Amino acid sequence: MDASDSQTELFQEGPGGPIDLVPEAYRWTSLADRLPPGVRLGTSSWSFPGWHGVVYDRAVTEATLARHGLEAYARHPLFRAVGLDRSYYQPLSRHVYAHYAAQVPDDFRFLVKMERRLTLPDAEAFLNPDQAWRWVLEPALEGLGDRMGVILLQFPPMLPAHVGGAEGFASRLDGFLSALSCPIPIAVELRTQGLFTETYGRVLQDRGASHSYVVHPSMPTIADQVKLFPPDWSPHRVVRWMLASGRTYEGARDAWRPFDRLRAPDPETRGAVAALIRGGASASPSEGTMVIVNNKAEGSSPRSIEALVEVLLGDAS
Repeated sequence: MDASDSQTELFQEGPGGPIDLVPEAYRWTSLADRLPPGVRLGTSSWSFPGWHGVVYDRAVTEATLARHGLEAYARHPLFRAVGLDRSYYQPLSRHVYAHYAAQVPDDFRFLVKMERRLTLPDAEAFLNPDQAWRWVLEPALEGLGDRMGVILLQFPPMLPAHVGGAEGFASRLDGFLSALSCPIPIAVELRTQGLFTETYGRVLQDRGASHSYVVHPSMPTIADQVKLFPPDWSPHRVVRWMLASGRTYEGARDAWRPFDRLRAPDPETRGAVAALIRGGASASPSEGTMVIVNNKAEGSSPRSIEALVEVLLGDAS
């Protein structure tokens, strides 16, 4: 299916819409009101049928949730952001972005991934700023408007030698960010420890970008990432709690479906993420921290966010 076909499908009415937020979710309203200023929590997608009773008020298909679920998702008191992964796999039109923007309130924000051909070392468009504008930035900015939150440049695992080593990678990233001249926050996420260096950090600081603190087996722990880049290092913070230690995406996906409860609670990581949020809020509350959680972190990203809020505020629901 090409981009135009998938976009047409997006606007087709599926059976059984609309969907609403499960009433029990409103019990989080009082705690949501107590979150530190500028903190936005969300999941890496919203199209999971297994969230019936957790987020959604009834059982529907994944296709129906893709079309109708975002509006209900955005009513959840704890969810003020969401990750948009579709832009990683293919360019989306401004009409698709506008369709998403129309489903969420004014204070909601999207984390939008750069198209993967911009981050694959062997791709012709690797770190090409002109293609970044055409494929992602221009349509996203036009379609999402003020609801555009962060652009994420996610680099896959790679051999440092393929990008000229750590210094060569930092130099190419510097050229890209300099030429891009993007008006919204950009976060850079690595999956290769050999590229995680002070030179990489200096490039981000010089260009006004931020490091995406990622929980992933291929990277140092959150605590170790914070040692190199403290919370006050950048005015914009992105935290992505993606994958449990010792797991693969496919293995966690197959073992933990339908993602309706915590399957492998990770209180140590939860505490580290909460500490990073607190540190970021203290450093620069006006700029904000966006935290995106994946189902493969503990088994259910909505439940992970609920548990994170309890730790963050020192309360039990």
